[in-house]
Amino acid sequence: MKTLAFLSAAGLVLLCSSCDKSPDTLVAGGYDEAAMDAAIARARAEVDSFLTVLASGQGEDFAVKAPIEDRGQTEHFWLTDIVYRDGEFLGVIGNDPGVVRNVKAGQKWTIKKQEISDWLYIRDGKMFGNYTLRPLLGTMPKDQAEKLRAILAEP
Repeated sequence: MKTLAFLSAAGLVLLCSSCDKSPDTLVAGGYDEAAMDAAIARARAEVDSFLTVLASGQGEDFAVKAPIEDRGQTEHFWLTDIVYRDGEFLGVIGNDPGVVRNVKAGQKWTIKKQEISDWLYIRDGKMFGNYTLRPLLGTMPKDQAEKLRAILAEP
């Protein structure tokens, strides 16, 4: 969980640096949307490899990212403390919402495997997955982006 806390503090808040008081779950643009769509597609395509590592326990800080919709708006949340059963992930919403009002931090949430927008885990100090971070690195201050790139298993 230390790594997820670092991401929240060091990276995710900065993702909205161009926004006026936007919550850390929102990114107002400035990134390549096609690259983001490709990152989500890659995460979904590789989710079975994530499940293999999750089942083996050969990692830590396992999380999946869930797009949550409410009133025509979508916000993406990392779900932590996840378990996988019958094609679904059950986890805990890791932060307060910014636009959606149908969830809150600490609430349990279930999402189908094919609906996630990303996944991640940490092994040997390196972060695997988190493909949706990569299109956002160019929107961050250089020092913050470099810190995050340094922990990515595959920059």
